[in-house]
Amino acid sequence: LQSNGCGPGFAEENTSSVEQAMIKAAGNTYLASPNLPDFCGCSPGWSSAFYGAECFDSEVHSYLKNLGKQKSSESQNIDAKKVELEQLLMMETKNYRKTIKFYQKLLQKERRSKGPETKSMLPKLRGQLQEMKSKVQFLELVKKYQMMYAEQWGVESYVLPTVIHSGKADTMDMAPMDESSLLLYYNTEKHQCNNQNGVRVLQAGTPLGLMAYLYSRNAFLEGYVQQFLYTFRYFCTQEEFLQFLLDRISSTLSSASLDPSTSLSKICNRSFYILQAWIEDCYSVDFATNTDLLGTLKEFISSKVASLNGYRERLLSLLEDASAGKSGSADLCSGVDKCKEESEEGRKTLHSLCKKLSEDVSRKVCLFFRLQSVLPKPCCSSFTEESSVSLARADEVGPVLLIECSAQQLCWQLTLLQQEVFNKCHPVHFLNSRALGVKDKCVAVPKAVSAETVSLKVCNLFLSKCIQDQYLLQLLKNADSISTWVAAEIVTCHTTKRQVSLLSKFLLIAKCCYEQRNFATAMQILAGLENLIVRQLPAWKILPAKVADIMEELKAVEVFLKSDSLCLMEGDRFKTLPTIPSAHVLAMHVQQLETGGFTMTNGAHKWTKLRNIAKVVSQVHAFQENPYTYAPDFKLQSYLRQRITRFKEADISALAADNCANFHQIPAEKHSRKIQDTLRRMKATFQ
Repeated sequence: LQSNGCGPGFAEENTSSVEQAMIKAAGNTYLASPNLPDFCGCSPGWSSAFYGAECFDSEVHSYLKNLGKQKSSESQNIDAKKVELEQLLMMETKNYRKTIKFYQKLLQKERRSKGPETKSMLPKLRGQLQEMKSKVQFLELVKKYQMMYAEQWGVESYVLPTVIHSGKADTMDMAPMDESSLLLYYNTEKHQCNNQNGVRVLQAGTPLGLMAYLYSRNAFLEGYVQQFLYTFRYFCTQEEFLQFLLDRISSTLSSASLDPSTSLSKICNRSFYILQAWIEDCYSVDFATNTDLLGTLKEFISSKVASLNGYRERLLSLLEDASAGKSGSADLCSGVDKCKEESEEGRKTLHSLCKKLSEDVSRKVCLFFRLQSVLPKPCCSSFTEESSVSLARADEVGPVLLIECSAQQLCWQLTLLQQEVFNKCHPVHFLNSRALGVKDKCVAVPKAVSAETVSLKVCNLFLSKCIQDQYLLQLLKNADSISTWVAAEIVTCHTTKRQVSLLSKFLLIAKCCYEQRNFATAMQILAGLENLIVRQLPAWKILPAKVADIMEELKAVEVFLKSDSLCLMEGDRFKTLPTIPSAHVLAMHVQQLETGGFTMTNGAHKWTKLRNIAKVVSQVHAFQENPYTYAPDFKLQSYLRQRITRFKEADISALAADNCANFHQIPAEKHSRKIQDTLRRMKATFQ
């Protein structure tokens, strides 16, 4: 039911039967061992929410099936699979890093000597790099598939009513309720009456039914768990969801150490895995902002959970790491990047190498000496010393650096600044933005009205007691500050010539940004240039035609971004090229999906609607996985921060009124002639 042909780039087949065969084949092996495998991250990740059941195809399944086979019996062994996969991944990653370094040296050699042999080798090496990166990414996908131990504890759909009853001690012996009263399905194949022969897809469910479906077989592999973690706040609060999990753990904890094939044992173990996935992926938006929720969880783990298979130690350690800012869900870096985080060169994407290495050295040297001569001394030498540089020193320099530095250099540093802000956001931040006062053509909540007041007046799609993190307002406020800064820099120029230079520079920066897929900064600059006062400046009339045409390109990009909520996820470019979306445009797309009712006539919540919302917001984590790797210039970033801070709340009309260059000037001779003609006419009237 997910988008056709939008799989992760491998063979495209119907994988539901393959996945079930994998679970059944591996299930006996998992359950044979009384102890769980080594704990690892079990959050399915954004790809699970985006691709759903198509995330893991038959090629991944076949590759994993052949791993770890013993030559004598050809039997599958989980430990052998894990060891072999880790060795393959380590070897391929090392080869990839070595090839990148060799490519860098060859590129520098080609720049110096320009020999024909070196020039002919570069395209071949570039192709090898792409193949090697694809192989590493494939192994990472296999590793994620192999690590989904939680699926061993999945239950059949007819057991789901038992999941609900298991949390109520007084109803344990009651007959199971009808599954149709909890969940509604529809068949993907027409004229298919027998659900056993067709593929059932979840359509709607009650809050209890949707929470119980987390325990169903293949809920992790099909993407349901990740989609639920993104969207459950529409139909239950964080406290209700946590209590649901804790009740299931409490009532089945005594059965967890018994026969692992029993339903109660599966429910208990599955509850721990769901809880772990929730902490890993949503700690920053649910637990970090709600101390009562966090306290309840810690108290339960410490007092109720024994050292059963290491669950208590693992969850407490996970909470400690998350609170210290070490949680893997905060960064969501891919395994490829994790293996190479100590080497900056190893983390560079192929696109960054192709676009950056040819100019990096020369531009870095030129900019260093340029800044040394322009910036006032002493100036900050690092980002940590930025606060020591006063705004007054930035004012002394004025817009000099904006004119002196190249558009590409400014694009790179603005992109790094934007990336710093974007990496702190979470997909959940873009949900229910109407309750925060976010509207079309409106960046943030009015200054005179608090966010809390607006939340009461506007329709809140989350439950009333659901706590919502408001980081989206900070993201939009930052975007508004950059737009205001762009307009202020232009209207404060005292000559038309300098205004033309700045207009050209900002247009070129915006063009460079959208070509590098930094759509956030590109749209922020466009908003600044479309300021009513800026658009009326005389400088536009003498702007070079080629530069003026960039304005139309930017407007076309804006139309493209607004045309489709998943336009940036089309094809495979987003996997290899870093991307920063426009936060406001993305929030508007989510608001459009939120339009309309969330419930059916029988009160069941529309899961198809919630799934589509989860798919759209999942692209936030997808883009965060592939960061920009430009070399940071802390002096230039410090200068840009100071200028943006100075003008972020400026009154553009007031600034423009103090500058004569912002008005159409009448030539002196023509003005004098008009006065003389007026006096002559006045004199004639009295004669």
